[in-house]
Amino acid sequence: MKLSPPNTIHPVSLETEHQTIIGWSQELDRFTARIGVRFARSEARENAKGYLQGLLGTLNRKNCWQLSEAMGAATPYGFQHLVGRAKWDADLVRDDLRAYVLEHLSDPKGVLILDDTGFVKGGQQSVGVQRQYTGTTGQIENCQIGVFLMYASRQSATFIDRELYLPNVWAKDEERRTQAQVPSDVAFATKVQLGLRMLERAFEAGVSVEWVTADELYAIDHGLRRWLEERHQAYVFAIPRHERVRVDRLQCRVDELAAS
Repeated sequence: MKLSPPNTIHPVSLETEHQTIIGWSQELDRFTARIGVRFARSEARENAKGYLQGLLGTLNRKNCWQLSEAMGAATPYGFQHLVGRAKWDADLVRDDLRAYVLEHLSDPKGVLILDDTGFVKGGQQSVGVQRQYTGTTGQIENCQIGVFLMYASRQSATFIDRELYLPNVWAKDEERRTQAQVPSDVAFATKVQLGLRMLERAFEAGVSVEWVTADELYAIDHGLRRWLEERHQAYVFAIPRHERVRVDRLQCRVDELAAS
C-alpha cells in the first residue's frame, strides 16, 4: 500500500470542499431570505446575515466587536444596532427556525431535550443577572440563566427555543426593570414553568417526538410529569433517589425500586 506524503493536497478533495462551501453559502442565503421578512429594514436584514455568518465561524469569542472584525466591518455599530435597537420579532424568527429544523431533521424517533445553562457576567446591568448556581462552571457565579429546548434526531441536534430566567428579585424591582427595559408583561416564572411554555409551543407547532428528556431539576416537578402523561407523551427524566414513584398502585422510593 502506497501512502501519500502528509501534506499532499488532492485535487478531488479540494473540489469536494469547494462544493461544500458553495452549498453552505447557498443554504445560508436561502435561510436568511426566509427570515428576512421579519426585519423592518434592509440594513437589519443584511446585518442579520452577517451576524449568522460570524456565529458559524471559528472565532473563540463571538461578541459584536469580534464578529464585526471577522466580517470586515470598521465598527461593531451594525451588529450592536441589530441586537439592541433594530425592529424585528425574535419570536417569529424562532418559529421560522423551528419549522426549518423540522423540515431538515424531523424523525419519528426524535427527542426533545430540556435544560438550562448559565452565562457568566462581570456586571449587574444584564437582564436577570445575579449570583446563582450555574452548571457552566459547577458553582455559584454572577450570571444569567437561560432555559433551552433542543430537538435531536439521528440526523443531528439543535436548539429550537429559549427563555431567559428572570429571578424573583429582578421581577419585583421596578427601577431595575425599567432601566433594563424588561417588558411589563414579563413576570417571575420558575425554570420548570419556562420549560413547560417551550414544550407547549413545540407541541402546538406540530413537533412530534418519541421522548422528552430532562435532568432532575425538571423531574421533581410533579406537575410537568403529569402534564406529559396527560398528553400521552413518553419521557425520560433523571430522578433523585429519594423521589417517590407509583408502581403497580404502590408508592416507593426510587432507590428502593432500583435495589429491588
